[in-house]
Amino acid sequence: MSKLNKDILYLIFEELGKDSKSLFLCLMVNKTWCETVIPILWRNPWCYDINYDNKSYLFAIIAYYLTDDIKEFLKIQRGLPQISCQSLLFDYLSYCRSININIINKIISNGSFLAYNQFLLQQEFYNLFMKKSTEFRYLDMRSIKHQIFYFPEAKIRLESLCEIKCDTSIDSSYFYGLARICNYIQRFIIINKNIEANLGLIKLIEVQKNLKYLEWKDDFDDDYYTDPYEEILLVLEKKADILKHLKIFFQYVDCFEHILLQKVLQKLYKLKTLIINDVFIFFSDEQLKTFSYRELEILNIDCITLNTASSIIENTGGQLKEILSSKYYDTIYHDDFDEDSLNFIRKVYENCPKIEYLSLIFSSSVEHFNELEKLLKVCKNLKSLLLVIFYEKEPEDELLEIIIRSAPNNLSEIRFFDDIQFTLEELETFFDKWKGRPALSMFTSDSIYGEKEYVALIDRYKNDGVIKYFSYEKNIYFNMETETD
Repeated sequence: MSKLNKDILYLIFEELGKDSKSLFLCLMVNKTWCETVIPILWRNPWCYDINYDNKSYLFAIIAYYLTDDIKEFLKIQRGLPQISCQSLLFDYLSYCRSININIINKIISNGSFLAYNQFLLQQEFYNLFMKKSTEFRYLDMRSIKHQIFYFPEAKIRLESLCEIKCDTSIDSSYFYGLARICNYIQRFIIINKNIEANLGLIKLIEVQKNLKYLEWKDDFDDDYYTDPYEEILLVLEKKADILKHLKIFFQYVDCFEHILLQKVLQKLYKLKTLIINDVFIFFSDEQLKTFSYRELEILNIDCITLNTASSIIENTGGQLKEILSSKYYDTIYHDDFDEDSLNFIRKVYENCPKIEYLSLIFSSSVEHFNELEKLLKVCKNLKSLLLVIFYEKEPEDELLEIIIRSAPNNLSEIRFFDDIQFTLEELETFFDKWKGRPALSMFTSDSIYGEKEYVALIDRYKNDGVIKYFSYEKNIYFNMETETD
């Protein structure tokens, strides 16, 4: 393998993505591997799960590129380390396609603890990146303090940006400056820290010609509310023909904005991803019938009702791969719960042949188990299943038999929420019958599975390759922040 063609090696290393440990090991194999890995590592050197606070070598590498007069000036400044003159093995900064303001500032803090020195180094480091890199694809501009778009090379370097991460506390002038340069940003990830709209950010979004993905998450504690959503909703409405992925986590929506949100969501007909918090519980069934997402692949809504989910599913085009909720709003105490949950299961297997990730809530009646079995037989692509079952009886063994009998071959993860307790004998029979299938990951919220006898049984089947992972934890719901391309 160490003699593979460079192009083949590059494709292999690309698959490792953000696995920095594996990439670091690969670059130690030989010169060819190292030369192939370094450009991949440095394309976005800020994305790895490492502690950047103590990476002084990153400071040394970037500082190496400073001009001699800047280095000379820095030598006489208090609190700055000696900058090495030793040649670098690679032109690292030329590979870089991203800027992360927070992490670069952390790296600079390794060089000096004085505020003036840090500000000066920030200015010089950003200038270096602009000069050395041929283009930038990603910009995380949280904590920005420099108008980087005024650098001479900024227009050429930044016009290729495809992703921005920012927060709304940044002065509007920074966004106005970027709006003059960047018109083809595809992804926005926005942390909202203000109770008022940031008009500069709104303008930057408005001028985009290829906006595909927008994520908005509130992060403020202010009790005084002055409408931060109207402007962003209106600009999203203008992007209905191109926007494909929408994640919204609004902290509070008043009556006016609720009406506006309904209007906007009705028009976003090209959505492939809709991940949103509990605003849907305020829509009536008649309103929901107007929502039609024929290309929708991911539906992930916090506190959605079963009727709401059923209405949306019925108006999709059969492309749904994920139907997830951190919590269905219905409970067994609702008069129509049984019928609503049966209807929901039917809507899934009638309209979602491609479903891969699914959360279900229902009672333990014979009819519900029959519908569950139909779903398992129809939905051949199902990979992960979360079950919330309200028990009228204790049919755990029946549930396991249905899964063994009808689960598709792709199913490799099951999450049982609430106190679903299988006996040791039931689990052992289930594991024996699961042999020959993909190794199974199981999650439950019941602490009985932490007892010694259960741990011993589960460990035995882990060793046999039947169980990949088994865990009990309080919150086993699917992660609401699903990754999308």
